[in-house]
Amino acid sequence: MLYEIEYTQKYEKKLFKFLKKHRDIVERYKKTIQLMEIDPFHPSLRLHKLQGKLDGLHSISIDMQYRISIEFYIEDGRIIPINIGTHDEVYS
Repeated sequence: MLYEIEYTQKYEKKLFKFLKKHRDIVERYKKTIQLMEIDPFHPSLRLHKLQGKLDGLHSISIDMQYRISIEFYIEDGRIIPINIGTHDEVYS
């Protein structure tokens, strides 16, 4: 099953700024998104639920430094990226 990734305008703005600042991670980001579409539960993505003020969201890892927080609807097969950045940027 392929999951559908729905990009919001707000996320696309964040993504553009992030990738402009971190050009070295562009290819890794693309691979992460491709893998998330195929299997968001793949161990290398380290998918996990968030708590506290981000309760209801999940996080996946691009690498050990960068994360994407997502809304994750398993029933609908939809993934909606919310935020992207370093661990501290995404979780603060």
